Amino acid sequence: MGLQCGIVGLPNVGKSTLFNCLSNAKAQSANFPFCTIEPNVGVITVPDERVNKLVELVNPQSIVPATVEIVDIAGLVRGASKGEGLGNKFLSNIRETDAIIHVLRCFDDDNITHVDGTVDPVRDKETIDVELQLKDLETIENRFAKEEKKAKTGGDAKSKKLVEVMTLYREALLQGRSARTVELDETQAEAAKDLMLLTAKPILYVCNVDEKSVVNGNAYVEAVKEAVKDENAEVLVIGAGIEADIAELDSYEEKQMFLEDLGLKESGVNRLIKAAYKLLNLQTFLTAGPKEVRAWTFRKGMKAPQTAGIIHSDFEKGFIRAEVIKYDDYVTLGSEAKCRELGKIAVEGKDYVVQDGDIMHFRFNV
Repeated sequence: MGLQCGIVGLPNVGKSTLFNCLSNAKAQSANFPFCTIEPNVGVITVPDERVNKLVELVNPQSIVPATVEIVDIAGLVRGASKGEGLGNKFLSNIRETDAIIHVLRCFDDDNITHVDGTVDPVRDKETIDVELQLKDLETIENRFAKEEKKAKTGGDAKSKKLVEVMTLYREALLQGRSARTVELDETQAEAAKDLMLLTAKPILYVCNVDEKSVVNGNAYVEAVKEAVKDENAEVLVIGAGIEADIAELDSYEEKQMFLEDLGLKESGVNRLIKAAYKLLNLQTFLTAGPKEVRAWTFRKGMKAPQTAGIIHSDFEKGFIRAEVIKYDDYVTLGSEAKCRELGKIAVEGKDYVVQDGDIMHFRFNV
């Protein structure tokens, strides 16, 4: 789908360590600020137990999982909105992403330098918030007079709606609130896309903790949760150092034993990848046959012809119908043939909204 999540945070909060765990691409990781300068892009496999189960049932020749792109962006400092440090580069890198993963340091360690000298994740969050908010204010101010003039003189409906949205955003930003905290109706939300504001992007907060805090968190995590309660944002607790240790283990069994010893059912990396996929408003439909079991990524809310086009443009152009098996039915009955025999294959038309986990077969003619 070409959508990306950008990992952001102050220097030295564990971004690159986390990225290394997520991706085969190795970002440099060291104990000094601005270690990451050029953004590193990793194409990450999305863990999906449904794919594993279908592989067991179908025994295909090949398996293709869903993927998501994660970008490790250079650390930011105060003054980025004015071009300080790597500010301009940082902000342009964020603008190119579709969602933000904000890593916050939530552990004490005298051996790891903090750019501000002390550990305070809420202050760190606010540092980045302010820089992004200032840049968004600049974007609005540069555009406001022009759109207002078009709305007044030409009666341009689009400009009128844009002025309405910019007024709401400007008021929030001046109060120190990010654009994503502003509630918009459907027409306002559509107009707002044109602004491409940094603080309007969906966000996931990742609290990077020490080993003893990975299960129940700590006071730093609770402070972050309180600080973001009005943002409609998820907070994920992960120990980047522990994830790095898990990544070094050779076998799946060893990794599971390590997790069990810590009291965890699933690695933080897996939880983060799934959360990033959800943050991008992505879902998965599946195809299953003797040649291949494959997970296909689509935007939530897409209809059958659009999802058919993800496989091949001809499928969308010549779309006739979609044959849909619900995942639970397929697993319960054990095969497509049995689903067909018992009438568990639904025939859907052009208006069918594809659901996460649907097993699809498209009929087309071009």
